[in-house]
Amino acid sequence: MIPLLIIFLLTGHASAASVTHEEALQLRDEVRDMFYHAFEGYMRHAFPLDELRPLSCTGEDSLGGYALTLVDSLDTLALLGDRNRFSAAIEWLGKNLHFDKNKTVSVFETNIRVLGGLLSAHLIATDSSTGMQIDYYNDELLQLAEDLGRRLLPAFETPTGIPYGSVNLLHGVNDDESKVTSTAGGGTLTLEFGVLSRLSKDPVFETVARNAVRGLWAQRSQLGLVGAHINVFSGEWTHKDAGIGTSIDSFYEYLLKAYLLFGDEEYLYIFNEAYKAVMQYLYNDPWYLEVNMNSAVVVWPLFNSLQAFWPGLQVLAGDLEPARHTHKAFFSVWKKYGFTPEGFNLATSSVQPGQRSYPLRPELIESTYWLYKATRDSMYLDVGRDIVASIQHGARCPCGYCHIADVESHVQDDHMESFFLAETVKYLWLLFDLAVGGHNMVEKGPYPYIFSTEGHIFPMTPEISLVGEHCAYLGSFCNDNLQESDLRSPTNSSISDTDAFDAQVYNESWYSCPVTGGSDEESRAFSLCGPLKGVCPGINCWQRLGILPEKNVAAQEEALHVKKPKTLRDRLVELLQSSELHSLLTQENTREEVKAKEATQLSKDGDSDKDAIQHSDKGT
Repeated sequence: MIPLLIIFLLTGHASAASVTHEEALQLRDEVRDMFYHAFEGYMRHAFPLDELRPLSCTGEDSLGGYALTLVDSLDTLALLGDRNRFSAAIEWLGKNLHFDKNKTVSVFETNIRVLGGLLSAHLIATDSSTGMQIDYYNDELLQLAEDLGRRLLPAFETPTGIPYGSVNLLHGVNDDESKVTSTAGGGTLTLEFGVLSRLSKDPVFETVARNAVRGLWAQRSQLGLVGAHINVFSGEWTHKDAGIGTSIDSFYEYLLKAYLLFGDEEYLYIFNEAYKAVMQYLYNDPWYLEVNMNSAVVVWPLFNSLQAFWPGLQVLAGDLEPARHTHKAFFSVWKKYGFTPEGFNLATSSVQPGQRSYPLRPELIESTYWLYKATRDSMYLDVGRDIVASIQHGARCPCGYCHIADVESHVQDDHMESFFLAETVKYLWLLFDLAVGGHNMVEKGPYPYIFSTEGHIFPMTPEISLVGEHCAYLGSFCNDNLQESDLRSPTNSSISDTDAFDAQVYNESWYSCPVTGGSDEESRAFSLCGPLKGVCPGINCWQRLGILPEKNVAAQEEALHVKKPKTLRDRLVELLQSSELHSLLTQENTREEVKAKEATQLSKDGDSDKDAIQHSDKGT
């Protein structure tokens, strides 16, 4: 088990900041201009093709031919408060986007970029608290997301439950499709597919994603490490190098984030075991090496640019000190070249041959944002300023921002990935906006958000995070239409017939929490929690949100007097809560304490009933 740190959002403390408040405002506006330079370049010269070629001011279909950059940019438009472009984009996609095409696409990329983009935008467009709710919107993006999700399902028809790497949107898996896929490709589906299950009321998506993770974890080595590529039929590793970068990275990321978003403790258990193995066998302070998954013998003394997400993940896990050390080391590579190359050889302190490019990746910026959010150390604003300067000076081109073909010569390449708008500028903008008060839905919203590996934001609303609970408080989400029989197994007949979903293979597949008696309502609540949660929930909805259910209040009050240790999920919520909301809650608690004390004094003066006093004390 990794150490857990209590991380609070600190505000207003003095520091020797070289980025002043005024400079942070200017940098935030500069990043906003960066976004629109690239977005408008795409819309003018490439739309509705997938991506922009920013040097030649043309476009290309690089993934599936479904306006990829527009879909990937939706929640960034919303974060920037651009209601007009956000609503216009959703309207166009609802009328023109379709997936019934003879295209073979990457399951991984289609999931994180397209499915994630559609789901995030749908949640924003239907939530009045975002300021981006669209009155005339009629769930068109959700319908598209469900259609796309079902077209990806044939990829999961394998004996291990690990999906093929590619699938044809019209015909399913091609006969000549490779049986080898990456660990990240099979293990980076839980967030998007889990959210889709909760919104569509069909558990098949969440089930296949969970079984893919189980299939990968079942093949771990005795050291608790996973390799980079695996045969989805035999379960044999075809590439046994273990690392935290290329082909593996987001497998670790989604273990922790799936627990945080859904509360499924199975993911937390796997993450803790996997994290312990990484820190024991891969970590060479402050770097991470690639080793053989069975022997832990070093095979690559290499810093891979995709590793740069790791310090941000460690912030969410509460392991702050190694996150700071590693981020400092990673940024030293950026400072040396002005960008991070795809590979940096630690033995020679030079760029790895064949890995000289910088394709506008966001990972180092993502970790910078999370470390600043957790520490408020102004050093991370300085890092952000340096990154902005490098991108503006070296990557800006006529119609957008170019890949850097060589980090030493800074030669530009005529390509701009959609993730530049979905992640790179998003995290930069969030960093500087947070420095000047955090005036956006992520920092000021009524609930925390979890970021996908593509930077798409999923809110921890009751509809998503408490779907397995049966809460009775006003405004809670309860799926009264779901019957236990509907949740027991996947609804797709072609999938339910395969070995991948045989309950004998996975001892925990589709079971309910034990019912030991109680009312019909209590029994129904327990019977619903198992299939989607995977394990019996350790805490109830009122314990998570601090809200008592309408019934059995007196019975719960006594239990709530017992102080319980905070879970990792509780502490993340503390991190994600904005400083303003934290301040308002503190003020409200203070007012309630004063009221409680007054009530107690009145009760003593009037020799009131003790039970009434205890009920008043509970309000504090």
